Amino acid sequence: MIKDLVLKNRSYRRFYEDVPVDWSTLRELVDLARLSASAANKQPLQYILSCTRERNAVIFPNIGWAAYLKDWSGPQEGERPSAYIVVLGDKDKDVAANFNVDAGIGLQSILLGAVEKGLGGCIIATVNKPALKQALNIPDRLEILFVLAIGKPKEKVVIDPVGPDGDIKYWRDADGTHHVPKRSLDDLIIG
Repeated sequence: MIKDLVLKNRSYRRFYEDVPVDWSTLRELVDLARLSASAANKQPLQYILSCTRERNAVIFPNIGWAAYLKDWSGPQEGERPSAYIVVLGDKDKDVAANFNVDAGIGLQSILLGAVEKGLGGCIIATVNKPALKQALNIPDRLEILFVLAIGKPKEKVVIDPVGPDGDIKYWRDADGTHHVPKRSLDDLIIG
């Protein structure tokens, strides 16, 4: 059922780095995005796939992790993603205003497909775009939108109700469990 996949689809930030995600799996996941809806059917997204240690080592230092966790600089060696998908918008498609609509739809499709395969991921928007663009030799017509980290999750992520103070910031407990406060359905539906 789709709800089960959605509940398992959390933003995972620690992975079993030694569990590989192969090229064909990444292609299958991007195919889910390809088959998803696209604003005006412009299909402006392109992707760079990475599943080798060498290429992953180029991507990792150009991304930021978990802004709410001020004392955590990201996954340590051995807990880093074993794959990445760099999501690009083709500026020649004349749909700049719709990049993020397509990216959101496509990334959700990719992540649900990943969960179905026992994997997980994290959509990363904090990217040193100029450095990564140069490191991956990305042409000027393509804009880096997001980097999707993919791997076998090495952490437990749980959903908690938002407390009386209304704080929605995620946090980790002493055991390393990642807590994500979510508003109630009744708080979201206003009519």
